[in-house]
Amino acid sequence: LWHRDVTPNGQPRVRVLVLGGIHGDEMASVNVVFDWMERSIKTTQDRIQWRMVPLVNPDGLMNKPSTRVNARGVDLNRNFPTPDWARAATSYWVSRTGKDPRRFPGHRAMSEPETQWVQKQVDQFKPHLIVSVHAPYGVLDFDGPPPPPNKVGSLHLDQVGIYPGSLGNYGGVVRRVPVVTLELRNAAKVAPTEVAAMWADLLGWIDRRMETIAQAKPLAPTGP
Repeated sequence: LWHRDVTPNGQPRVRVLVLGGIHGDEMASVNVVFDWMERSIKTTQDRIQWRMVPLVNPDGLMNKPSTRVNARGVDLNRNFPTPDWARAATSYWVSRTGKDPRRFPGHRAMSEPETQWVQKQVDQFKPHLIVSVHAPYGVLDFDGPPPPPNKVGSLHLDQVGIYPGSLGNYGGVVRRVPVVTLELRNAAKVAPTEVAAMWADLLGWIDRRMETIAQAKPLAPTGP
């Protein structure tokens, strides 16, 4: 897995981890993060250190056709080590999804190399904010210490709740790092104007909430 760090010339005030392609069949999320990576390099914002991860699930993307799950058939966004995982992850998968193979949480929390890698980024990079890009529900979700942004681009806030093993649950609730989740309207493509608008709104919200975000006290690593 690959990431690109973009560090300002001055002392950064906040660190932001941006993740795309957690689900391999959401190509638009990968494109958005690549676009934002280029914008972050060119931006005049000198208080943010970015860690850009365009593609968390390369095996899912490279499948023919692309798949939501990784090479071992696990939904990475249900595999993070949340306190309710052992009790609820499998039962939720059975009762709420009908054993949908696209949403299989794995045989144990953090069983997958991709989720282990993301956890390592959180432990080592120590982000003040996590931005995760998904598709195609067309909403803005938020987990963790408030206040959330009301909108990012055309996406308006609609907090959908947490799931056993989800990144929002792990990052926002367990680790106390705010998690902004963008659910693009289309998994295959997103208009360049929308990508630009989302970037502008995200920067504006970070700038307005800079002090609050920077003063947050993320919890210590939780272990594998």
